[in-house]
This record gives sequence, C-alpha cells and structure tokens, in this order.
Amino acid sequence: MNGDQVIGIDLGGTGIKLARFDRSGQRLAEQRIATPQPAVPGAVCMALCEAIEQLDPDHLAGVVGIGLPGPMDAAARVARVCINLPGWLDVPLADWLEPRLQRRVTLANDGNCALVGEAWLGAARGCSDVVLLTLGTGVGGGVMLNGSLFTGHHGAAAEPGLIGLNPDGPPCNSGNRGSLEQYASIAALRRLWDGDPEELNHLANAGDSEAMAVWARYGRTLGVGISSLVYLFTPQRVLLGGGLAAAAVHFLPAVRAEVETRVQAVSREGLEILACQLGNGAGRLGAARLAIDRLLGKDASLQTG
Repeated sequence: MNGDQVIGIDLGGTGIKLARFDRSGQRLAEQRIATPQPAVPGAVCMALCEAIEQLDPDHLAGVVGIGLPGPMDAAARVARVCINLPGWLDVPLADWLEPRLQRRVTLANDGNCALVGEAWLGAARGCSDVVLLTLGTGVGGGVMLNGSLFTGHHGAAAEPGLIGLNPDGPPCNSGNRGSLEQYASIAALRRLWDGDPEELNHLANAGDSEAMAVWARYGRTLGVGISSLVYLFTPQRVLLGGGLAAAAVHFLPAVRAEVETRVQAVSREGLEILACQLGNGAGRLGAARLAIDRLLGKDASLQTG
C-alpha cells in the first residue's frame, strides 16, 4: 500500500466522480459513475466500494476523502444530513466503508472540498477570503476566512445555498422556503426553461437569443443571493462551480451587474466573481487534499499560492 497516493470522491445527487492522486495533487486515474437511484445510504455505500476497487484494484491508495452534500460531524466520520439524498440522516459512512475497503476514510462537505481544491491548485490560490458556490442538483458551497475554512458551530457552516431569497418562494428540502438553491439549482433553471441545461448552453453558444435571455435571468437572481453573501463575508473572490458553471460565460455578466447594483462599493472593493478554474474536478481534488491533511499527517495552509 502506497502512502503517497490518495482517493478523492465527489458524491452528487446524479453522479459520483472519483480520482486517485499523488501528494502533489497530480491526477493518476479517474472514474465517474451514476449515483444509484434512489440514492439511499446502503446503495451508495455499495456503489462506492465497487467503484473504488475498480479505480484502485492494487490498493495503491491507503486513504479516501469523500465530499458529500451536507454537514459532517466534528470527527468527519458521520454524514449528519444530506437534504437532497433520501434517508441520509446521521449516516456513519466512514465506519461502514473502512472495513470493506481496508482503507482509512474521512468525510467533508462537498462545497468545502471544492473550495479546498481551488485554494490548493485553482482559482483561490493566494487568497485568504473566498466564497464558493456549487451550482448543480442542489446549491452547496464553502467559505474561507483568513486562510481557513469557516465551518461554524459543530461544523455545520457554511451552507450558502440555503439562505433565503423569497419568503413565499418554492419549498426547500431544508425546511426553508425560497432559498437560493430554489433559484440557482438545475431544477430552478428548468423552471425557467423546459429542457436540459447542456442544451441551453449549446443554444447560447450558438447565439440563440432566447437561450441567452434565460441565462441572463438566471444570473440576475443568482446575483441577488451572491450580493447577500458579499455583505456578510466581503471576500476577495466569489467562485462558481458545479455542473451549471460550464455556462458561466453566459450568466456571469448578469451576476456581476447585479452585485455592482446591490452592494455598496466599500463592501465589494477588489471583488472578483469567477468560474472555478478546476471545473467539476475541484471537489474530488479537495476531498483528496483533506484526506492527506487529516489522515497522512501533512499540515499545510490552504493558501498555497
């Protein structure tokens, strides 16, 4: 077993992305599988075991980091709740996986993983204060303040996708109504346009005016939510990741314009709003980095640039 290799996993509502890395963050192998439907804990656990064995049949990696859409316990071994996955309440996923995999396992919020990945090798390098949003099946995210992840009381922060935008808006699985997630997720985009987001992106790339107008409308609403986050954290950068960020070129202008309109100049001084540099790979890279830090004893600041 090679202690210099690590597996990072990004577990989403529709897909699971896995990769094997060395300690420098170089990707050595990768795999993607569909998330079992329904994504109940037992089915996901079995799918993870099979995928990990396929990715690393020779057990070159001795540790595994997994990013999940929700908060973990303080020991990073129990998924406290994943609101968009059925049956995920206090699931001891690390305890389930370790004896099956014969590898050590650590868990983290998927938004935090994406932020750690971007801070290590992506668009947050050299920054001390960053807010990141993942735009996909849900809207997750992470916050870095003074070079460290902000996780709040009992590790449950930050969930920027669950802030409220409209008290009378669509119900959220969190119990909130009109949360940012209800206006910035894939399901929210489909309420604006009845079709696949990738198709909408292709249409906008081809100059279709209707598609471009849909993305602009999406961006304006996303900008309202980001404006509140900027007032709270006054970050150097806001990064947008997840599947919908592939179309960032079409909605970022509207996001930036909305933030400039709503946020006073002193609170957005020097602010950059950008797509994640690592794309959909940020989550699994960050999960791997957290596994290195927690399980292989490498202690380093997130500010690496």
